[in-house]
Amino acid sequence: MSVLNNSEVKHFLLIGIPGLEYAHTWISIPIFFIYLIAIMGNCIIIFVIKTEPSLHEPLYYFLTMLAVSDMGLSFSSIPTMFRIFFFNAMGISPNACFAQEFFIHGFTVMESSVLLIMSLDRFLAIHNPLRYSSILTGSRVAKMGLMLAFRSTVLVLPFPFTLRRLKYCQKNLLSHSYCLHQDVMKLACSDNKVNFIYGFFVALCTMLDFALIVLSYLLILKTVLSIASLAERLKALNTCISHICAVLIFYVPIITLAAMHRFAKHKSPLVIILIADMFLLLPPLMNPIVYCIKTRQIREKVFGKLVNLCVR
Repeated sequence: MSVLNNSEVKHFLLIGIPGLEYAHTWISIPIFFIYLIAIMGNCIIIFVIKTEPSLHEPLYYFLTMLAVSDMGLSFSSIPTMFRIFFFNAMGISPNACFAQEFFIHGFTVMESSVLLIMSLDRFLAIHNPLRYSSILTGSRVAKMGLMLAFRSTVLVLPFPFTLRRLKYCQKNLLSHSYCLHQDVMKLACSDNKVNFIYGFFVALCTMLDFALIVLSYLLILKTVLSIASLAERLKALNTCISHICAVLIFYVPIITLAAMHRFAKHKSPLVIILIADMFLLLPPLMNPIVYCIKTRQIREKVFGKLVNLCVR
């Protein structure tokens, strides 16, 4: 088998849903509406928070960051998902693939970081409500946002460069509808130990975020249990429901995939692909819906804007 270096590889092949290739055109219709609703929902969230002075608070600034990361995930995966399901075009050039996996992993790390910061925001709001506004000032929130963007970029920046240095054999079939670092590096014929170690490090960083989120909620629970009034306890916990839903929507597919790869003896490619697609499709779709339903201020402002548009 001849070994071709990265620059000589013409293209990688992505896949849609195995066994349902004949239905890709029909599957593309709900995928199109999922992307449309997700992008519109996150744009509405950003627009409402930007234009409503009453929503210029730390919680809603963090929600804006979450919406931006969700839109980043959507726009990063749209090109290949549409090419596969609308046009049955499976090929992607190596450079385009490396660029896509950089943006997908970058916005994934960013969303994980934002969810962590939002859990700390909830802890401060419940544990020390009197100093909440003085601790999380607008300038500090802006600096935190820049730090999150910097962290996300720096963590995943080595990915495309370490992939480019690898040599690839004739194998070019990937196992998802989009490019992922761990998926591409498995096609390499040369030593990918550096890719494996660094990819594992980035995954640990993401799981560390999840561990710190769990720790934040343990501290929140401890604080809530110290409140004498049952009504006040429920009120405090109610402010966390939207964030808990966002955490579950984001991390459950990741943890499920990791568990299946590690422990499942007979892994179904179809199930793995569906869960992987859910990981990119569900958070951008569900987060705006969850926050509109569970956050009264967001819901009232969104409905108010819609009513004003309809009246005009």
